[in-house]
Amino acid sequence: MKTLLNVFWQFFLLGLTSFGGPAAHIGYFQKIFVEKLKWIDAQRFAQLTALSQFLPGPGSSQLGFAIGLHRGGLGGAIAAFIGFTLPSFVIMFFVAANSVSNFDHWIVTAVFDGLKLLAVIVVTDAIVTMYKQFCQTIKLISVMLLTTVILLVFPSMLTQILAIVVAAIWGAFTVKNSESEERPILQTKLPWLFVFVVLFAASFFVYQDSPLWNTFAGFYQAGSLVFGGGHVVLPLLQGSVGSELTQQQFLTGYALAQGVPGPMFTLATYLGAQLNQEFALTGAIIATLAIFLPGFLLLLGCKDAWLQIINLPKISGASAAINASVVGLLLAALIQPISITAIHSISDGAIVVLGIALIQSKKLPIWMLIIGIVLLRLAAVFFVG
Repeated sequence: MKTLLNVFWQFFLLGLTSFGGPAAHIGYFQKIFVEKLKWIDAQRFAQLTALSQFLPGPGSSQLGFAIGLHRGGLGGAIAAFIGFTLPSFVIMFFVAANSVSNFDHWIVTAVFDGLKLLAVIVVTDAIVTMYKQFCQTIKLISVMLLTTVILLVFPSMLTQILAIVVAAIWGAFTVKNSESEERPILQTKLPWLFVFVVLFAASFFVYQDSPLWNTFAGFYQAGSLVFGGGHVVLPLLQGSVGSELTQQQFLTGYALAQGVPGPMFTLATYLGAQLNQEFALTGAIIATLAIFLPGFLLLLGCKDAWLQIINLPKISGASAAINASVVGLLLAALIQPISITAIHSISDGAIVVLGIALIQSKKLPIWMLIIGIVLLRLAAVFFVG
């Protein structure tokens, strides 16, 4: 029980402070769970990060779920999900229930802007650390740089997946590791995959005159089919439940999801409450669980087989190239959209440089860095404008 509470608390703190989207969340996870708490080693972290890019669903939440699973079993995975999702769920539901469409006070805006700058700092630190670990040869540095350039020129989730696949194929033939031992028996968790398939089929073919079932079906379909996280899930949700909501409701929920910490998939919280105004809380809970559930079922079903495949002798080189490609993926995300949407002035840039210097020194706890960055951003707005 102590372990589960610790998992919940660590992810809850991240759910309160992790602004910046999936790439920033990966940076936070790497800083806290690999470097600080040492719950998972860097190699396994990179492997699970790569898996989260292949599977449909919310990539950063799947990674957090996998870390919780690694730390405390299924209970740890659930604790990680609840902790990371709860803060944004509460905010999104509060706004939906009270018809609050925006927060325009300059102090609130400055705080959010400061936390976006923090995301730049944390992701930069994660990239530096992972670069040192996974880009130790000219070949792997080249994979990292090519991934970055390709994703900047052709930014899409499909490009991310293709970049990782191409890197894996290239690494399998050019990077060799003769020390690993072959383990040919793959352990796929078929019951979890069976549940995923049954619910996916039911969401299309089971018809009930129930708004709550329709909410579950629509959001489960979206969570099953979306590659690319919160930005991509919007058109899918428009197609599945959009006819029951106005365009303004969609845009308000989407804007709010980008402005709160934690996973953007809590857009479902807002929309679920709007779709079931008579049972707003129940609708919000069902929609939230439904949109996250497919990705978690797929991860539970595929994780063990993935970790075995990626350690086979013939695929160990692919694993090394995948790790380097993931670093390139993070670097591309740091440039666009994280830095471009967070840094708007010379003072913002100065805060980022100072924060990177402090976090690289390893002498400042993350909570002190959060307070310091927010205070500096408030001071910059107050004195500079």
